[in-house]
Amino acid sequence: MAEPTSKNQQPKDQQHPQWESDRQVANTLLAGEPSDYNLAELARLRIRYRGFPGARDIQADMEKVLNRWQLTEEALFAKTRQIHQTSQIYRGRSNQREDWS
Repeated sequence: MAEPTSKNQQPKDQQHPQWESDRQVANTLLAGEPSDYNLAELARLRIRYRGFPGARDIQADMEKVLNRWQLTEEALFAKTRQIHQTSQIYRGRSNQREDWS
């Protein structure tokens, strides 16, 4: 018999289908410096996980990276908009594709 759910109960966290590869990216960002590529990757992950009910470890690590690099999300997005306007940051990286899903 299924247990009744209360109105205050939060939905269960979900597993993101890209979690495994994103975990590797997050680890790289935690150990890295704010290069153009790393800034673009951090912004990409911020967009992917915005409002996602899960991957709390990756979301927490993205906050740590922002704090370590002394950036707000707004400043990160402003920098990466500028980066994407002036260069193709993912071009020439055969093992990396622009995966925004």
